[in-house]
Amino acid sequence: MNAPGAEAPGHSAYLSSRGNSIRQHQGILQEGFIQYAMDKHHQTDNPAGIINLGTSENKLCYDLLHERLTKPDMLHVEPSLLQYSCWTGHAFLRDEVAKFLSHYCCSPKPLSAENVVVMNGCGSLFSCIAAAICDPEDAILIPTPFYGVITEDVHFYSNVKLFHVPLDCEADGKDSRPFHLTVGKLEAGLEKAKQQGWNIRALILMNPHNPLAELYTPKEMIAFLEFAKRNQLHTIVDEVYMLTVFDESVTFHSVLSMESLPDPQRTHVMWGMSKDFAMAGIRIGTLYTVNTDLVEALAQLGLFHGLPGTLQHQVAQLLRDREWINNTFLPENRRRLKSAHSLLTQELRSIGIPFLDRPAALYVWADLRKYLNESSFEQELSLWRRFLRHKVLVSCGQAFSCSTPGWFRIVFADQHSHLQLGQSNELFVFVSLKEERDESDSAAIVNLTSSPQSKSSEQLKEGDSPVPDTGSLGAEEFVLLDCQASKPAESLDSLIGTLRHQIRSSDWLEKNTPVLSHGEDPEILDVFKSLLQRAKK
Repeated sequence: MNAPGAEAPGHSAYLSSRGNSIRQHQGILQEGFIQYAMDKHHQTDNPAGIINLGTSENKLCYDLLHERLTKPDMLHVEPSLLQYSCWTGHAFLRDEVAKFLSHYCCSPKPLSAENVVVMNGCGSLFSCIAAAICDPEDAILIPTPFYGVITEDVHFYSNVKLFHVPLDCEADGKDSRPFHLTVGKLEAGLEKAKQQGWNIRALILMNPHNPLAELYTPKEMIAFLEFAKRNQLHTIVDEVYMLTVFDESVTFHSVLSMESLPDPQRTHVMWGMSKDFAMAGIRIGTLYTVNTDLVEALAQLGLFHGLPGTLQHQVAQLLRDREWINNTFLPENRRRLKSAHSLLTQELRSIGIPFLDRPAALYVWADLRKYLNESSFEQELSLWRRFLRHKVLVSCGQAFSCSTPGWFRIVFADQHSHLQLGQSNELFVFVSLKEERDESDSAAIVNLTSSPQSKSSEQLKEGDSPVPDTGSLGAEEFVLLDCQASKPAESLDSLIGTLRHQIRSSDWLEKNTPVLSHGEDPEILDVFKSLLQRAKK
């Protein structure tokens, strides 16, 4: 117990309670990115660094973007760009956004620039919309899993909460599919929220979805919007991946393509440059809404979320260059995404990992439940940290409030060399190894008791097998080296059984966990990688 007047551990006397809460908050997505930022993989400067397959960034088209963004028409400065402008965005940019969305969302009639709001990222838009349509302690309905940072977007400034509608990872009917969102589930979620005393003001929908990469049909979207209208809920529709559909046979249908909306005054559509144009660092998000009251409220908050004038000019130039978008960027981006998606999914299939096969977004939602020792979020987090120790960042399901442990989001939108390195750099080695271990456990126990060649830990000498010294290896590395070193197939089961018996019948495992081993001997990772590469030759 703290002495009178003493601050709680980690509590700053210089901050308010809210300030302390914000300062100390760190979600799993943020935790993973921070570790990655401190140890980024670089081909020459840091080849043993972390491969990032966890952050949803498109890293496939930097060459195309560099060529276009360095053309002379981008380097323009005039007095108006250096002065204050309307906080919903310069008129020329809002006009280009309206034309762009009219064309690529297939709007039945031209969209109006007066209904466009531009801010520094969709996170800012989520935050400002929540502040404008909700009071503190109000809540927004959202199906889970969902992109977890939205929680902070709506909560940090405005104290608006999210009420989760969990989606089942198993198909639950004739026409159902995993994580299937239905109006019935939304109705049940809203009723539950009311019974618990929540004041629900809005619904968030993502299409294409993050992290499921699900594409909702116009029929489904209309049903969701009609549900919202019946219950007088605003609907925030996040369409930031609308052009990131890489299968030519599949068509994305924007809410803005509909002839009429059930409740246009409460329907607000978000889009940005981060995903579709591989420009996450540019920080630009757009909102289209016919609700002029909301536009006016956002204009006030835009004071804190404006964009530099010169950047607005560049974005407008890019959006109006339809020839480059249609003939250079979009087709090549889709080709590269499709190739990278194929590379990852082929590997997942080859080692028997189930996943949602969707033709959109930058990631795959993969089912690693069979690799958990038990179905718990503690085990999921343990597996996530194990990937990170092996220098691969992925995102675990609890970062997206998934109701079932064991699902992971794996980003594939990276150069093939990085993607292949990430796959070989223990991400898939571990899961393949665990599958092999599970399959061999029974046979190993039988061989241990029946093989006359089996020896106890005291009898096993250094020269008896080619297994290297394991004093500083973790359990996973121990077994992998064991399998690689034991070449005669007929002795494999016996050797595994003997070594596993040694581990389980002593305190070796407690003294040689991967965490402790890596901490005591950082060079073990290099040794392990070297052995792994030799085994692949």
